[in-house]
Amino acid sequence: MDGIGWAISAMSAARTRLDVAAENLANGSTDGFRKSEVRGTLTGAGVEMQRSTSAVQGPLRRTGRTFDLAITGPGAFKVRARDGSVAQTRSGAFIRDRFDRLVDDAGRVLMGARGPVCVPQGSTIDAGGAVTRNGTVLNRIALPPGSSVRSGSLESSNVDAIGEMIDVLKAQRSFETAQKVLSAI
Repeated sequence: MDGIGWAISAMSAARTRLDVAAENLANGSTDGFRKSEVRGTLTGAGVEMQRSTSAVQGPLRRTGRTFDLAITGPGAFKVRARDGSVAQTRSGAFIRDRFDRLVDDAGRVLMGARGPVCVPQGSTIDAGGAVTRNGTVLNRIALPPGSSVRSGSLESSNVDAIGEMIDVLKAQRSFETAQKVLSAI
């Protein structure tokens, strides 16, 4: 690869770093958001970037609302949209709808081991994800081993705003440096 190719590759890598840092900053206050991380590898074809999602737990904050749920440990809530598609989310801000189902702000229904999670009046959700009423288990939120649910709390984003701003500056400087090299060539 010639010098022009290397400079273009470095500019592309810096742009990817900038895009990831900007996305992380934009979601810094989104509940349950896990920041993206990017790592560069030098290859014969230039710099290749690999993107991954951080597994670091975001801080939990107490809301006091009964159906705000936070997962401690790995895993995610399974939610079903109106079109039937199933997604996973770490954002656990749920409310009870008119059918006693737990739904998020997008109208997606929280799914448990026995279908939609319904929470009739007087129901509770324990740390193991069991939805109980009068001592009877109605449903269970699926959790991986070692995880638990905290009722009345939400997981905040795991983004460090200062660290992301530093990454933005580093990416901009890397881009400018590669651009100067390209101009010199």
